Amino acid sequence: MKRNVPVFGLIIGIIFPMLGMLVMYLVKFGGTPFGEFIQTMINNHKVAAMVLSLSLLANAIPFIYYTNKRLDLTARGILIATMLYAVLIVLLKFVW
Repeated sequence: MKRNVPVFGLIIGIIFPMLGMLVMYLVKFGGTPFGEFIQTMINNHKVAAMVLSLSLLANAIPFIYYTNKRLDLTARGILIATMLYAVLIVLLKFVW
């Protein structure tokens, strides 16, 4: 797969916040089982919005990397994934 395509950036932009959410789980909810953490996020949408918004900071790492490498289409895909996560966060925080 070519590296300078928006689809590659979209995949990276979806995976990195999941890794950020795993880090959030280990740092903040490390004493609870992972299933209970997921259940808390399903039941309490405000907690889910907080965890997702903090995990989006993980997207800054690949975005800056691909921007500095002048792979702008990949960086655009990461930005699109970040915006999709932002819409999800707004929906979780204010609508549901």
